Amino acid sequence: MENNKKNDIISSCYKIFSEAVSQGVFPGATMAVAWGIPAQRRRIIQTYGYTDYSEEKKVDEKTVYDLASLTKPLATTLSILVLLKEGRIQISDLVSDILSLTEKSFLFGISVKDILCHSSGLHAHKPYYLELVKLPEEKRKEVLLGLLADEPQAYQPGSTSVYSDLGFMLLGLMVEKISGQELPLFFREKIAEPMGIAEKIFYCKAGPEENEAKEEKRKRDHAPTEHCHFRKRNLCGEVSDENAHALGGVAGHAGLFGTIDAVLEMGVHLLDQWQGREEPPNYLASDLRRFLIRQEIPGSTWALGFDTPSSTGSSGGKYLAPTSVGHLGFTGTSLWIDPTRELVMVLLSNRVHPSRDNNRIKQFRPLFHDTVIESLGLV
Repeated sequence: MENNKKNDIISSCYKIFSEAVSQGVFPGATMAVAWGIPAQRRRIIQTYGYTDYSEEKKVDEKTVYDLASLTKPLATTLSILVLLKEGRIQISDLVSDILSLTEKSFLFGISVKDILCHSSGLHAHKPYYLELVKLPEEKRKEVLLGLLADEPQAYQPGSTSVYSDLGFMLLGLMVEKISGQELPLFFREKIAEPMGIAEKIFYCKAGPEENEAKEEKRKRDHAPTEHCHFRKRNLCGEVSDENAHALGGVAGHAGLFGTIDAVLEMGVHLLDQWQGREEPPNYLASDLRRFLIRQEIPGSTWALGFDTPSSTGSSGGKYLAPTSVGHLGFTGTSLWIDPTRELVMVLLSNRVHPSRDNNRIKQFRPLFHDTVIESLGLV
């Protein structure tokens, strides 16, 4: 029976991914599914197409993708959980308890929790990189904090949710201030290494490598993303997001890169911790479970650092349980975990190659998730 389900997923996904490649949704992609409790858990990883439209290199399990906003739950949110266990932060703490702000900033009274559930009053996005790249690298984070502190309030905090890169940029600064470490090192030591995936999920430095051999390896291992009009070059192995690029490739909202098996492994660990089958080494499963509950904010689907399915039009498709959690990445990535079905689904692609104007992924994401759930007979 389980072999039949596996074969059904493989054949059904081969059909929809082949069509997606031929229709230009992306040049190639990779997907992973894990289902069942640990003793009977099955895993599937499949790859499709090529890393770019030259069709010189096929996507394989070692292909590294720009995870984009999967950075928010997998790096920044889990980092907050680590600091919570260590007693160095509380989600009720105010931004002004941690970072230097003047009382004239509306952020003075905003809490960590407000930011995690995207209800802080911050705008969704601002092109800070236009100013930051003019400055020496060592000054940019300090100036970024000033820019964030000077932001006008977009809406009354707590009245609704507006998905905000700015909030997670702020959280990234807070993690570094409290921990005394830069995000890549903190993420590696506290999160990736304990899971045994530190070589497969990581931050990448901004800009081309100075060493020619390293640059060649980067181009060989990574799926390219877009042609960046601001940087005036095709991007491969450096973060697509301009604000993260201006911060050296390291930020709380973007900058993480990874392979399909690394993201699946994180999803499986999160599922087992959520279900009480595993106690993580550096944060508490009980705290994680609190973070995975949808918050009571008008018109919002957000938990803390993770999203939940909307009742209609969810990228997770039409079958996900309301208690499911997940997140999307701008470059064409996603992760969804359904605890009622003991199910983890991961999609990694470079749909922004060669242009971010390609939005066909919006129709493909729910199709992928629905196809998996139907193939498993879990409708």
